Amino acid sequence: MTDADIVIEAISDKRGRARFVDLGRAFAARLENAVPQLRSEQLELVDPGKNPFFGHAKAQFFIASRAGRPVGRISAHIDNLALAVPPEQGFGPGAGMFGYFDAEDEASAHALLTAAETWLRSQGMTRAIGPISLSIWEEPGLLVRGQDHPPIIMMGHHPAHYAGWIEGAGYARAKTLYTYDLDIAGDFPPLVQRIVQSGERNERINVRKVDKSRWDEEAATILSILNDAWSDNWGFVPLTAEEVAYTGVKLKPIIHEELNMIAELDGRPVAFMLTFPDINHVLAKTGGKLFPFGWFHILRWLRKPRGSDMRVPLMGVLKELHNSRLASQLAFMMISQIRKEAYHKFDANRGEIGWILEDNQGMVAIADTIQSTINREYAIYEKPIG
Repeated sequence: MTDADIVIEAISDKRGRARFVDLGRAFAARLENAVPQLRSEQLELVDPGKNPFFGHAKAQFFIASRAGRPVGRISAHIDNLALAVPPEQGFGPGAGMFGYFDAEDEASAHALLTAAETWLRSQGMTRAIGPISLSIWEEPGLLVRGQDHPPIIMMGHHPAHYAGWIEGAGYARAKTLYTYDLDIAGDFPPLVQRIVQSGERNERINVRKVDKSRWDEEAATILSILNDAWSDNWGFVPLTAEEVAYTGVKLKPIIHEELNMIAELDGRPVAFMLTFPDINHVLAKTGGKLFPFGWFHILRWLRKPRGSDMRVPLMGVLKELHNSRLASQLAFMMISQIRKEAYHKFDANRGEIGWILEDNQGMVAIADTIQSTINREYAIYEKPIG
């Protein structure tokens, strides 16, 4: 079969978005080790009326069909904040994106990518970058290594052959993202322990748990540090005030004070580390459904997620400290404290750190020093379309 057998439909309403989400769920159900996510959350992410991403972005969703049967989907989107970042940081003027990529075969994959490129070009874009679904802060990249084990919370999962189809459509890899697997049952190496102990003797440093009773304030502090700490990173797009508030509300149910740290220097917050227990452990059992009994299992798990894997999705140190020894010391102190809490209070044995940019030398060095190993690799591709 060829591209000529394929019909591309542009989605523009609530019913269409539901079809778009359900098609993605159907593709995921066929994939070994995939974990079904909550449908309500997936619908909210593509709803311009609910996701604050659309306050600075626009998107077009497409479904591909052959003989009346859906065979794939894709989004094409433009983030105005991404257009404003320096080009050397990955985006910049003319940088459009594609995401939510699923296809049954190479012909449907190429037809979908062509549709996304055509729409982006019609909007004045000269490059297509992806997959990024939808924000760089949500699920960036295509899984190209690590399909042999289930994804952890808020990480994408894709079949290995998608990479060949995207590359066959003229895309080249722009950036590689890694996640690192960490055994948290044992102590860290002696070097790390000495660095941590030295920091604990420093009266200027205070590493504390987040205070969930004033979570809105704590979330604003964390995301303020994040916007500063990551501002020079490839792919960085600043979070807006609306996104900060929205993210804070979404994260609160999975926040356990013992697993999330803020580091203060002379009483001022300068670093943070977030750790989430892996709700995919429960979603795999409930099929990603709240009813009839999924809500019960999820609520019970949220209260005390014992035995779950842990993920460190975000950490940051203010940019003013980046070239100092203090930056890595604060990171080791937070990691060490969280490791102890996760192991002793939550019966966790495994953690995952990431994603981490391939050329983020500071974070790669920290991951290597604590003896973690790469367990997943994601690729972000780009292609000139001007």
